[in-house]
Amino acid sequence: MSEICFLPATGMARLLRARELSARELMRAHLEQIERVNPKVNAIVTLDAAKAMERAAQADESAARGVFLGSLHGLPIAHKDLLETRGMRTTYGSPIFRDYVPAFDALAVERIRDAGAILIGKTNTPEFGAGSQTFNPVFGATRNPWDLSKTCGGSSGGAAVALACGMLPIADGSDMGGSLRNPASFCSVVGFRTSPGRAPIVPARSAWQALSVLGPMARSVADAALLLSAMAGPDPRAPLSLDDPGSRFAAPLDRDFRGARVAWTGGIAGAMFEKRVLEVVARGRKTLESLGCIVEEAQLDLSGADGIFKTFRALSFFAAYGPLLRDHRREMKETIVEEIERGARLTPGDLARAEYDWSRLLERTGEFMTKYEFFALPTTQVAPFDVNRPYPDEIEGVKMASYIDWMRSCYRVTLTALPAISVPAGFTAEGLPVGIQIVGRHHDDWGVLQVAHAFELASNAVRRPPPTAAPI
Repeated sequence: MSEICFLPATGMARLLRARELSARELMRAHLEQIERVNPKVNAIVTLDAAKAMERAAQADESAARGVFLGSLHGLPIAHKDLLETRGMRTTYGSPIFRDYVPAFDALAVERIRDAGAILIGKTNTPEFGAGSQTFNPVFGATRNPWDLSKTCGGSSGGAAVALACGMLPIADGSDMGGSLRNPASFCSVVGFRTSPGRAPIVPARSAWQALSVLGPMARSVADAALLLSAMAGPDPRAPLSLDDPGSRFAAPLDRDFRGARVAWTGGIAGAMFEKRVLEVVARGRKTLESLGCIVEEAQLDLSGADGIFKTFRALSFFAAYGPLLRDHRREMKETIVEEIERGARLTPGDLARAEYDWSRLLERTGEFMTKYEFFALPTTQVAPFDVNRPYPDEIEGVKMASYIDWMRSCYRVTLTALPAISVPAGFTAEGLPVGIQIVGRHHDDWGVLQVAHAFELASNAVRRPPPTAAPI
């Protein structure tokens, strides 16, 4: 049964539609895999198996009448514990909300359900999604299935681990500074930071804020595109939402990339990388060239990005969680308190300067991308590190000034407002996963999925279940 859990989600969907596999059989296989593997990794933190089996039976009854519920008919899913789920606990990884049960669904939850997916529970996330290491005082740490002594990254860490372990075929996540891309890299799965507005956020703490996005995670690019086809599409409550219908992401991903121009950054100027990460990602250049891409060394000028990101990150934390600080300070992670207090100290001048600098960065980005269709770089600056370490405080002997400085390769890309995907690039000598980040032009989410799909097929990256979750 566990072998079923490692089929592609697209393959599961075909079998379900052909009625060669029932939703109950598929659900039972995943619940058994969760029972066997989840205690080792702590990826799924809320589970309602009885309700999931009830919904699977309803899906089968519908299929027996020739009525399929949508493109995700019968596929199990657990939502990131930052997304509100009606009638199911949503903690945001915070003890303040340990027992919170929303009376509504977030838009993404609603759309995925309406496409036929079956909710089984929630995946772990750091407190309020802060930081790329998944641990919190409510549920504890999620462990990397390739090495249980290592972190899975974050903040969509529970989702990435559940996918890698065959406990879910598809998963959603969110990304401000790398929360879809970082855990995908650390767990050898796919994580897609979509264009702002591609998958609308409702409810949103700030409807005009373009740093945070929702996106799909999966074990393959095609599976990620399948999930995005349900998540994408406009919504009148989200002013940044894009008009393209989600159905455009259900088309075949095949494309000829001969002559496509790709900027190879190798790293990112001013950011430190572990040598072992750079060595693995360097192989990706040959893979892109084997597709016929014209790959050139080039660096996008991202000067000022650190100050811009840290300013708007602090502002967002102050706006979202500042009201909680007075009554719940002792229940909040130190780094979150620091972000809120930094946000409270920001002046109009600080915000005006950051806004001006961001506008100039976006102009430089647009000019750069008129020459190149894509650019590629390592997803993360480090390989998975000790699960008991909150964050790396140095890289190759260079001290990090803050708890997010080791995430520059992701959060600087965030500021470009371009779609960016992490796909598996290979493993270090120690057997730790490493991802390559491919970034596309403004709103060209489809092009990014296509090149990532081609890279995935051409790559020699090992594709096997992690030892923690191998089929039995």
